[in-house]
Order: sequence, then structure tokens, then C-alpha cells
Amino acid sequence: MASLIAGVLRERAPGERRVALIPESVTRLKSAGVDVVVEAGAGAAAWFTDADYTAAGAEVVGAEELFRRADVVLCVGPPEAEEAAPLREGQTLIGLLDPLQHPALVGELAGRGVTVVSLDLLPRTLSRAQSMDALTSQANVAGYKAVLLAADSYDRYFPMLTTAAGTSKPAALLVLGAGVAGLQAIATARRLGAIVSGYDVRPAAQGEIESLGARYLKMEGIGTAAGEGGYARQLTEDETQALLRALEDHIARSDVVITTARVPGRRPPLLVTAAALERMRPGSVVVDMAASELGGNVELSEPDKTTVLDNGVTLIGAANLPSVMATAASTAYARNISALLTHLLRDGQLHIDTDDEIQAGVVVAHGGSVVNPAVGGVK
Repeated sequence: MASLIAGVLRERAPGERRVALIPESVTRLKSAGVDVVVEAGAGAAAWFTDADYTAAGAEVVGAEELFRRADVVLCVGPPEAEEAAPLREGQTLIGLLDPLQHPALVGELAGRGVTVVSLDLLPRTLSRAQSMDALTSQANVAGYKAVLLAADSYDRYFPMLTTAAGTSKPAALLVLGAGVAGLQAIATARRLGAIVSGYDVRPAAQGEIESLGARYLKMEGIGTAAGEGGYARQLTEDETQALLRALEDHIARSDVVITTARVPGRRPPLLVTAAALERMRPGSVVVDMAASELGGNVELSEPDKTTVLDNGVTLIGAANLPSVMATAASTAYARNISALLTHLLRDGQLHIDTDDEIQAGVVVAHGGSVVNPAVGGVK
């Protein structure tokens, strides 16, 4: 029986520097019976050369040959329609495909008989799926980088420093949202010496925030909003307004604010209003990690744009921080995608079984139709 062939695409989205597999993962997949072909230049932006892949046992090819030979095509983000056009019946596409935001792509691929597997739908509460959890691995990178980005933009010290020239007070840093990215941001800011506070509407977050040495903000009169799958539920309009009023004073007293609250497939919740920004001191920094085309956690933020507001506050729309740390992010992502691909193998070939809990989450389309109920309305 011929070996399964996995093809690694070169990412073409503007600013995307990650790659789906690194040379180290090529070696591991080959030991599992998977041959790997890599599009020329796929890893260059993350500092993995074609020679590195060849040395690991992969074959470097052009895009046309990759689509012709690959049984499974691996990517990071969703390909554009033109890029995905060569995919054909019987092939499988695996990546962070964001199917809730790209239903047309899913529908088109399903209609052509392509199996679509998206890591961002992985059931994150399954312990045996942790090695495949790309959202967590990439959020860890993003949370770390967000703090470094804030520190670089902040014109004072993060830690308290005592020198012959006097003592500088530590920065007051507030993290809103205590998921994986938020907790990593808290831990990193603490390591840099900032005085850190954190808040999340989920009740479990208090213990997690305090365990990292940060202060948990207690909001009087604000209830909790625990939802399914570890995410927060959507707040009502009254709850949202009460939360925004309660947060405004804390934001105004902060030197740095980092927001991390994302909701899969929906507009991120508003956490920092324009009025709150106006009350911040000149030189303060706000990093919105949820900035996207759908909006962000901060009222005036725009994805991939840094703006100095009229009152001297620097507002950073940090849309894709994992790409900024492409080597570390690619290394983690390659381990996630390799673990998932290995899970899908049976007797050396891809075996789709939506009765399996993991596959039921990640398999979006198979056999000519959309099979994942979370991707509603796509035919």
C-alpha cells in the first residue's frame, strides 16, 4: 500500500509568516509512515529553509505538483478561493480554517468532495486532545508577545527600579480576559515586574489569575457569565453596560491595558470604550488582541494598526501576534497538526470517523457535504 502523502502549503495571506509543519515534524511523520512534500519557500518566513526540509526527509516541490500528489494538504489559515481551487475529490484540507467565518469556502470544498478538517473546532475540554489544541498553543504565543509589544511601546519601565538617579515606580498593567492568552500575558507581565490586575466574567478565572500573583478585580453588582466549552456566554445589554461602567475607573488608573476576549465566529465583546480611553494618562498603552474585521474589545482599535490618540494613548490592534513570533508559533502548531494527523491515521491511511469525539468536533465536511452541526447554514 502506498504511503499517505501530506503536502505543506506556503501561506499567502498578507503578514502571515507561519508554516504548518517544521522539519522536526517531518521526521516524526515519516516515522509514522507519512511522506511529506513541501511547497518551495513554505517555511522561509519562519526561518526554516528548503534545505532544512530536504534534510529531514521531505521533498520540496512547486504548488502545482503539491496539489497533484498530496492526499492531505496542511495549512495554517484558510486559503483564498483561488488558492484552494486545485483541491479535488478525495483530498483532505487541514488547518485553522475558521469555518464559521468562511462558510462559502467550506461549502465550495464540500461540494467538490474535499474533506475539510479545522483545528479551531477541536473540543478543548477533552484531555486526550490537548496535544492537538492549536488555539491554546497559538494563544500562549500571542499572550507572551502582547506584553513584549506593550513594553516596547511604553515609554517607562515595567518594573520598579532604584538607581542613583532615583526610583521609578512599576507599571500598573490590567489584563481583561483570562483565557490562555490572558493568563500568559499576566504571567509574562509579572515576570517583567509590572503590578498586574486581571478580570474575566467566568468565575473560575479568579483562582487562575490569583495563582499567577496578580490581583483579581472584583466588580460589585456584576454577575458571572460562564458558558460552554470553557468560553464565556454572551452578556445581555444591561450586563454589558454595567460591566463597562465598572471597568472604566480601573482602566483609567492603568498604565497598560491588554484585552484578550475572543468569541468563536462572533464579534468580540466590547470591554474598553472611547470614554475609558479618554480618561487614560498620556503615554499609556492599550493592546487589543481581539482586533479583527468583526471589531475588537476596544472601541477605536483596528486590526494590524497602531494609533496614538489625541490624548497621547497608544492603541495597538494586535490581530495576529503568533505570526510575529513565527518560529515559536510554527513549532507549536506543527506539533498540534502532527498529533491530529496521526490521530486520523489507521493502517497508514486517513480514516474519517465522526463517531470519534475528536473527529466529531474538527471534521467540517466529508463525503460531499457539511457534517459538522456547528457550521450551520452551509450546504
